[in-house]
Amino acid sequence: MQAHTLPAQRGWAWIIEGFRLWKRNPALLTFLVFGYWLCLLVVAAIPFVGQVLMSLIMPALALGIYNGCKAVADGRKAGPDILLSGFRQNFPELVKIGGIYLIGTFAVLGLTALADDGILAELMLGRRKLDEATADDPRLTVSLLIGVLGSTPLMMAYWFAPLLAGWGRISAPKAMFFSFVACWRNWRAFLAYSFGLLTVVMLPSMLIGILNLVSPVLGLLPSIALPAIFIPVVFASFYANAVDVFGKITPDDAA
Repeated sequence: MQAHTLPAQRGWAWIIEGFRLWKRNPALLTFLVFGYWLCLLVVAAIPFVGQVLMSLIMPALALGIYNGCKAVADGRKAGPDILLSGFRQNFPELVKIGGIYLIGTFAVLGLTALADDGILAELMLGRRKLDEATADDPRLTVSLLIGVLGSTPLMMAYWFAPLLAGWGRISAPKAMFFSFVACWRNWRAFLAYSFGLLTVVMLPSMLIGILNLVSPVLGLLPSIALPAIFIPVVFASFYANAVDVFGKITPDDAA
């Protein structure tokens, strides 16, 4: 499966294209994104097995958002049920992707535990609160660095994997390999994309902060509305960078 190598400026364009896609059907894309998070929260609340099940179904739910974005991009009508459409597209391999990602996450947390005696792992799992003493612990800084270095290649392998497995009908290991290679080839574009997202977050946050200084009432509406717009736009930009890097993805292309 061929991944295009794109110039750095494409990273900024993905955000713009994500916003344009969201504008074409804001109701559907907003529903899909917040429905995605709601489903994950509900599954995670299941005693004992919730966290594991959440990780296993996450790729299928993510593929449902991709399917919704594609429907909007193609000008097709789609309903809220498209969120679950990923469960009908190579679902066993999507589950494997979720499982590999979960195992990789625990492996990274295990490495951080060697540096900080499990402080970061306990914080991530909600078993410890971040107090002043914990924040000042130098071991936490080292473990955070290990966590970033370890989780970055894992995230690269996961980034395009649900879409490649679902649309390309390939195995989970192959999808994650192609995803990693695609991210590696386009690291400049993804770096620009990261800076673009950071800018998009910081500027509205500064505006809300100024409005709150003037009047808390003035800052209330933007603080509610902006995340409701920003989060779906970010998910739409995921679709934008996927189709930009890989173009049309079908089982024939995968073969």
